[in-house]
Amino acid sequence: MQLPGIGPRSAFRIVSHFLHMPEDQLADFGLSISNLKQKIGFCKICFNISEGEECLICVDDARDKSIIMVVEDVLDLVAFERGRDYKGLYHVLGGVISPLRGIGPEDIHLNELIERVDKNSSEINEVIIATNPNLEGEATAMLIKNELQKFPKIKISRIARGIPTGADIDYADDATLQQAIQRRSQY
Repeated sequence: MQLPGIGPRSAFRIVSHFLHMPEDQLADFGLSISNLKQKIGFCKICFNISEGEECLICVDDARDKSIIMVVEDVLDLVAFERGRDYKGLYHVLGGVISPLRGIGPEDIHLNELIERVDKNSSEINEVIIATNPNLEGEATAMLIKNELQKFPKIKISRIARGIPTGADIDYADDATLQQAIQRRSQY
């Protein structure tokens, strides 16, 4: 089995760490991993990782519920949260459209986004599209924009170009993400 982002050297360090752990700690860790899917799932509203039906962001009354930021995956959400500048809600697509890889609009949480916006259109003022600035991210952003044009009172914006084209959001530094949010433009 391979884990994303873990190469041979990192895998060796992890195994070495496990071998040096006390037996009871290693057993606790193994039990936590084996119970992962029973204890953690996805928010029924935004598809963020959650221990309950709704994530901590969706139930937070201090969040600005008039703005929804659409991100590709949970790591992008975490990156924006790390910057502490964005105070609205999120919608995690769970990927992007990629015809070459056989991923279409029905394979991501696009329909759920449209249903969510339709259901709450009187409360939502803006949808920020924060997909990666690469071919698949741009194609997905255009599709989202076209779908959201059914709601003329809702502003559709795209994060500003502070993130290099072809890069992934979860690798961007906090200042770049802050500038991307602050300088977003009408889409």
